[in-house]
Amino acid sequence: MKQKPIIGITMGDAAGVGPEIIVKALNHEEIYKNCRPIVIGDKEILERVLPIVESKQKIHSVEGPEQAIFSYGTIDVIDLNLLSADLPFGKVSADAGNAAYQYLAKAVELAKEKRINSICTAPLNKEALHKGGHMYPGHTEILAELTDTEDFSMMLTTPNLRVIHLTTHMGLIKAIESITPERTYKVVKLAYDTLRNAGMENPRIAVCGINPHAGENGLFGNGEEEEKLEPGIQRAQKEGIDVTGPLPADTLFFRAGRGDFDMVVACYHDQGHAPIKVMGIEEGVNITVGLKGGIVRTSVDHGTAFDIAGENIADEKSMIAAIRSAYELAPKYE
Repeated sequence: MKQKPIIGITMGDAAGVGPEIIVKALNHEEIYKNCRPIVIGDKEILERVLPIVESKQKIHSVEGPEQAIFSYGTIDVIDLNLLSADLPFGKVSADAGNAAYQYLAKAVELAKEKRINSICTAPLNKEALHKGGHMYPGHTEILAELTDTEDFSMMLTTPNLRVIHLTTHMGLIKAIESITPERTYKVVKLAYDTLRNAGMENPRIAVCGINPHAGENGLFGNGEEEEKLEPGIQRAQKEGIDVTGPLPADTLFFRAGRGDFDMVVACYHDQGHAPIKVMGIEEGVNITVGLKGGIVRTSVDHGTAFDIAGENIADEKSMIAAIRSAYELAPKYE
């Protein structure tokens, strides 16, 4: 019987809701039935959170996954001991920003060494990160640098839908201009490799069209599907990948939601994000795929929520979903 995957959960910015939602999520027994979670953070912060969220869990400090108990009711933590227990909630802190970076760096180190199977991140705060001396826009850019990765992509999931993007945070005109056959092929291959590494034997992938009705044989647009998408799709098909498209986006997401496809490739931000938000905003998960070494990172689909930090208001549903995605997509190590 194969061991359940080990999921490294980084605490994020400790002045935000990260510690709370981690403790709340790990109070759900289903997590321990499917994986072996271990927090990378600060023991004293987690212990401070226990009475706030009215939890009877115990915190167990370890040096690495090898010493963890992985038992429901006990939260294993690799204690980096970077923060004071009286760190103020809801305030930007250089110390918390630096700590959030160090938690992630430790997680990447463990993933590279194959001591954890995947990474799940609580949210960080960009301003705090910068004050702490780390000038990155967010988690994704840190992960790309720490793993020396150039080609990666954003993937979003809900319980019934997986979407990966050709482009994300750019204007629509620029997004369409930036799509190339090479980018189409690479993202299809990333989707395929990610699902294969997670144990799916023959993933079924579908690519959205750029124009309404996927261009409808030249009726809409200026041949973008034929120029930018089809050559990349055909290249992937020649390699034996089960990929279909381009297909009209207005019906494709429905078809994927009912189970016709295992992954949808969206051409631009809102094409992929809108269906995810409609089908499951509370359980949406942001995933970084394509990192070198096959490392998969999942994240909650919300921020640090400084305005409610430390008040036992934050909902753990997205963290539970992120942990679930982390173990479902975790590379299978022998």
